[in-house]
Amino acid sequence: MAGGGKGSGRPAKKKSPTKGTGGNVRRGLEGKGATPPAHMRHWHKDKARTERIEREDRTGRPSSPRTPTRGRRSEDAPEYIGGRNPVLEALRAGVPASTLYIGLRIDNDDRVKESVRIAADRGIAMLEVGKEKLDRLTEGAIHQGMALQIPPYEYAHPEDLIGLARDAAEVPLIVALDSVTDPRNLGAIARSATAFGAHGLVIPSRRSAGVTGGAWKTSAGTLAHLTVARAANLTATLREYREAGLFVIGLDGESTVDIGDANLLDGPLVVVVGSEGKGLSRLVRESCDLVVRIPMNAAAESLNAGVAAGVALYEVARHRRR
Repeated sequence: MAGGGKGSGRPAKKKSPTKGTGGNVRRGLEGKGATPPAHMRHWHKDKARTERIEREDRTGRPSSPRTPTRGRRSEDAPEYIGGRNPVLEALRAGVPASTLYIGLRIDNDDRVKESVRIAADRGIAMLEVGKEKLDRLTEGAIHQGMALQIPPYEYAHPEDLIGLARDAAEVPLIVALDSVTDPRNLGAIARSATAFGAHGLVIPSRRSAGVTGGAWKTSAGTLAHLTVARAANLTATLREYREAGLFVIGLDGESTVDIGDANLLDGPLVVVVGSEGKGLSRLVRESCDLVVRIPMNAAAESLNAGVAAGVALYEVARHRRR
């Protein structure tokens, strides 16, 4: 048997290195530099999530229409009212609108027919769209196949509200909201303010709900007849109202004065409504001439901001009718 090896009784020949290997083996033992950050490693478990978030920030749309997410809305972006009854009520009330969206193959009931007729009479554009489009416009809310696009709200200056009362030869009645962040409460307060003769609402520029689609929907169209002003500094605005001769009262459940016992309710008045959870802030409370409470059963700790405003404005209207 030629050669050595197993069973030959002779040692095997030593294998020579392969020609041309050079320093490949040595270089293979060298390090590859610093480990890249986690977000640069394709195997990093959060890379897909990071890319999705960046894509949504870039396009302004959620990755999937099934899970709508509310992005940061610019102040000059349009708002949308969804639902057949809210859309019809808004059109009846003359809410400024630019486009009426109607779903494909929806049931053509009386509300749809009247909405289409009013939109046509007012020259509002009408578009027939799919459900996914309506879901995206209304941010996943119940729309029943209808949505109404309204332009951004044009806020007045707080001083304008006094001018409105003077032009109408009426005693000023203004409602100010202190950090009311739920648009539905803003809409409910607007509804009460319209019902009891207020000349407008004042809201802060920051940490407050604005006139959004949700506020329009809850107001049942009354925001079309009520002026809303925006204040850069609510405490400064209240101070200016006091200097102009208006009496400022704040609503707070911890007060010892019942609103029915307050004086000057029939004079020039500003009613300040606090936030849903914390009530009046310290600075706003100190800016009021008087802080009053709504008497109620001890079993109820507090009232919703919208309900409290309605009760207070009714009491003011009752005093003014005397």
